[in-house]
Amino acid sequence: MKRILVLIMAVFATNLSAQKKVTLSGYVKDASNGESLVGVNIFESGKSAGTATNEYGYYALNLPPGKYIIVYQYIGYNVEKREVNLIQNTRLDIRLKPEAQQLGEVVVSTERADKNVTSVEMSTTKLDVKEIARVPQLLGEVDIIRTLTLMPGITTVGEGANGFNVRGGNIDQNLVLLDESPLYNSTHLFGFFSIINADATKDVKVYKGGIPAEFGGRLSSVVDIRQREGNDQRFSTVGGIGTLSSRFTVEGPIVKEKASYLVSGRRSYADLFLRLSPDSNINNNILYFYDLNTKINYRINDRHRVYLSGYFGRDVLGIRNLVNFNWGNITGTVRWNWVISDRLFSNTTFVASNYDYSFGTPEEEEFSFKLQSQILNYNFGQKFTFFRNNKLTEDFGFNVIYYDFMPANVTGTIPVRLQNEYAVEPSVFYSAEWKAATRFTVQYGLRYSMFYNLGPYNLALYNNPDFPQEGEIIDVVPFKNGEIIRQFTDANGLEPRIGVNYLLSDESSVKASYNRMRQYIHLISNTTSALPIDLWRPSGRYIQPATADQVAVGYFRNFKNNMYETSIEVFYKDMRNLVDYRDGADLFFNERIETQLVSGLGRAYGMELLIRKNSGKLTGWIAYTLSRSERLVRGNLPGATINQGNWYRANFDRPHDLAIVGNYQWNQHWETGFTFIYQTGRPFTIPYGRFETEGLIAPYNPLRNNGRIPDFHRLDISATYFPKSYFTKKWKGYWSFGAYNVYNRRNAFSVYLREVEDQPNQTEAIRLAILGSIIPYVTYNFKF
Repeated sequence: MKRILVLIMAVFATNLSAQKKVTLSGYVKDASNGESLVGVNIFESGKSAGTATNEYGYYALNLPPGKYIIVYQYIGYNVEKREVNLIQNTRLDIRLKPEAQQLGEVVVSTERADKNVTSVEMSTTKLDVKEIARVPQLLGEVDIIRTLTLMPGITTVGEGANGFNVRGGNIDQNLVLLDESPLYNSTHLFGFFSIINADATKDVKVYKGGIPAEFGGRLSSVVDIRQREGNDQRFSTVGGIGTLSSRFTVEGPIVKEKASYLVSGRRSYADLFLRLSPDSNINNNILYFYDLNTKINYRINDRHRVYLSGYFGRDVLGIRNLVNFNWGNITGTVRWNWVISDRLFSNTTFVASNYDYSFGTPEEEEFSFKLQSQILNYNFGQKFTFFRNNKLTEDFGFNVIYYDFMPANVTGTIPVRLQNEYAVEPSVFYSAEWKAATRFTVQYGLRYSMFYNLGPYNLALYNNPDFPQEGEIIDVVPFKNGEIIRQFTDANGLEPRIGVNYLLSDESSVKASYNRMRQYIHLISNTTSALPIDLWRPSGRYIQPATADQVAVGYFRNFKNNMYETSIEVFYKDMRNLVDYRDGADLFFNERIETQLVSGLGRAYGMELLIRKNSGKLTGWIAYTLSRSERLVRGNLPGATINQGNWYRANFDRPHDLAIVGNYQWNQHWETGFTFIYQTGRPFTIPYGRFETEGLIAPYNPLRNNGRIPDFHRLDISATYFPKSYFTKKWKGYWSFGAYNVYNRRNAFSVYLREVEDQPNQTEAIRLAILGSIIPYVTYNFKF
């Protein structure tokens, strides 16, 4: 009894001590445009307590009553110090002034200088838009997604390929969020450019591992892209005229320091040049893309703020008398920030997202058709952040996603429609970041996700439900609207996450992380084609949810007052229930797609090295990845096994991946840059032989991905000229020059085999190169 009383008194004393503290809270913004600043370092001058702003620029610092000097510190901005007399909970909003750029001292990151060492985050990449703009790109287009592929652990299968691959994962295993809205195709022009307009982008963050519990639904990564909020101080514009496209952004206050807007547009104009050709086979073709980003934010009062943002993008390709393609994304996000109390922050989000594509032949053709496919989803999410004290910050909430899949609807000579599929994915999460000791920080969390595959749907039943085959349908069962076809609500939906950071010194640390991810929707594809004709299908009776467990360990070290940043990470990822296609599968427009699929295991492992210089005249990085990505499909029936039951290379397995990026500022008028890339060639299947059936010659492929295409390497260069007027007048303009693929490397996108024309018994390998020559560019950028 005595021990119980002592315990009660101790708890009471602790609570009483906690009650004596008061909270200093508020938003931190950029003084020049009103943009909220993420990750601002805020601490008492004696460094007895400190915190940082969250993803919406809000902070809360708990201190005993008294007088303090509070320091606000952010790379690229002047340090702000405020003397405050804390008697009670106090609201203090801060606007930091950007530092004036000084010649020879370029800073390319707005992160805290030592955040890579001190933060518990690992396997994370964050690039500032200004840094991305300095990287040489194809035709001078500032490309966020392609720049990310220059970082460790992120790659693509080649030039002109859709999507990107992270740590041995397929392209559908990446959750790409634009203002919290998912994007199902992140590229324009057959994979050559991303759909993310840099002028409208605030920051980009990629989680390759150690993924926070609030994110789920994909196995390999999360790409969190935030749009700018619009200048609430003054009207301004920014734009550019390039070789391929032009862009223009306007922003300004609706009510100064209370409401603002941003509208940003981009369009290519290859189709305009096609019309100038005297050849009718060329001038009637169509080829262009466009983007439109919009955002409005309104501060109702000190505790309530609402945001409305949208994205509209589309690609159009029409080849005269042959085929027409059309695809694009539409997203809309409504977000409400509510400061419930000084230490409790709420973010409520509603998202609508639509990705669709269509292709077909001209209507005047004898056998014309048009195929349309679509994935539509609605997302409602609620997240709370509780600043319990200066050592413990907690996030918790829930999320519900509704899916509507339209696999294919064909109109024309022979109209056909595949059944729509419907699903709901609810989830709840909790995570916390705890500064357990001066040098030890832990981030832990748990996510629980569920999935319901719903009617209406006519479900085929097979003689062997574990391995459905064509011709073995024994019944078709109809499900009504909203009726559950299959649900996944067991303990497999538990997704634990944990990450730890131990500071060895002020300049170095070791980190470790573990996360489990679960994915309920799948991209069905057996091609690396850049054309967007793949199908998304939900988990259900014949497709299981995929699961991945990943562990990572890393060492992080900075040098010369954080001028140089280095890290080395090793990781291992174990994947289960991965969807693959059977040998000889026909995936295109197949009503019974389950008869063409198999399920298997996957593993990916490797080492990632990053050396980065963040300031000075010369900036850039060296990124190297040594990794493997493999698959295993082994069954008991004919057709249920791939590669004779042995492990085989994934389509995107690239053991060596090296990127060197540099930028040098010569003076206030000139800077130059370069990018060099080297990658092991990706796998492809080499036939062991061939056989004849009904007069047709077909290859014999008992093994899968048993060969490799030639290695990939390329050099790009750039130069930027800032005229004198750039520093003296309101109109600021500069020129960018460059060349892509400087030494004319014909990198193979794929290799295919064909018979030698005059020797039918001989086979030759043909290299298909998408870009095989140097491509120069010039772009004029402006701001006023």
